[in-house]
Amino acid sequence: MNSQLSEAIQLCATEIQPMLTEIVEVADFCGVIHAADAQLLLDVLGADGDQLMAALLPLAQSYAAPPISRFYVGAVCRGASGNLYLGGNMEFPGQSLGATIHAEQAAITHAWLHKEERVDAIAINGTPCGHCRQFMNELVGAAQLQIMTPRLGKCTLPELLPGAFGPDNLQNATGWLHPVDHGLQLPAAAAEPLVAAALAQANRSYAPYSANYAGAAVQTIDGAIFAAPYAENAAFNPSLSPLQGALLHLHLAGRSFADIQQAALVESTQSLCSQKEATRALLASLGTAPLHYYGAAL
Repeated sequence: MNSQLSEAIQLCATEIQPMLTEIVEVADFCGVIHAADAQLLLDVLGADGDQLMAALLPLAQSYAAPPISRFYVGAVCRGASGNLYLGGNMEFPGQSLGATIHAEQAAITHAWLHKEERVDAIAINGTPCGHCRQFMNELVGAAQLQIMTPRLGKCTLPELLPGAFGPDNLQNATGWLHPVDHGLQLPAAAAEPLVAAALAQANRSYAPYSANYAGAAVQTIDGAIFAAPYAENAAFNPSLSPLQGALLHLHLAGRSFADIQQAALVESTQSLCSQKEATRALLASLGTAPLHYYGAAL
């Protein structure tokens, strides 16, 4: 267990610290509290699910990496499976502030990476900014999403974002997290594991407004691969690039960006948009790992 997680556990409720330590010490722990463990923690804490999420916020905050703002935000979201997903805000020196990943984005994307199809609640140790309210408004079941913060208590997303602009305004009836398969294909020669991982993520990406179906994957020195799909938003700007998601995936696994040896981006060729240059720029700001780019056909 790294020192950040160990210190964060000491800030959680005393009753659950021993059990949290056991959960976190598992070798492949990556910021997920599985439903069965969540229930055991609830039994020990003697509280309800919302209180447990709030109690885990110090652990989520330990995943924050904000070298620019030094403002640490943590979020815990609950998927339909009952699993709890942790996330913290991430900033990238040398890049525009638009590359920042907010804690709410991190926790919900984390749930998506584990193939959750719905998120019903999220706890944050601060009040969601307008960017994050708009981002969450893209979710399947956004109107029922429960949001918990120390300042506002418990409320719904429509209470935080009245008169919202969202998927319905652009005639999109699906919503983010709805499972899809776009059927993108590449030549057999491009089937190496890194590219295959990026292609698989491109096929489950959410891009209803641009059809810029895209996925990115990064490979570390020891051969581990971390991949993520593109997540689009009706307002466009809160969209999360596939490389941002892949870097989040790597970070949650306790790995360093310095470990990245190479990266791949796969995206549909039938779109007016592209992730290519933004991906190159963000990857270059982290080191010298090469980017392998592939345009895929439907």
